[in-house]
Amino acid sequence: MPRGNPSPKLAITIAPEVHEKILAAAVRDGVSVSAWMTSAAREALRRRAGLAAVAEWEKQNGPFSAEEMEEARRSVREPLGSKRRKAQRPA
Repeated sequence: MPRGNPSPKLAITIAPEVHEKILAAAVRDGVSVSAWMTSAAREALRRRAGLAAVAEWEKQNGPFSAEEMEEARRSVREPLGSKRRKAQRPA
């Protein structure tokens, strides 16, 4: 971070079992706890924004049909399935 733009600090309290998992995840990802938490917060905020966008669309156009929901599930599962298979392959 540039000197003229320091990152704000945030003090939080976390349940012990969550704290341990965060520390382990940061080590596994090779990043600092601050970087890991920032990434997790960004992901949560993106997810909320996406859900708000879907709610707004449904408010204007009506709820998604069962078929549309199933197609959405398939489109999300396909990329996740290929990532999982790659992660499980031996090096």
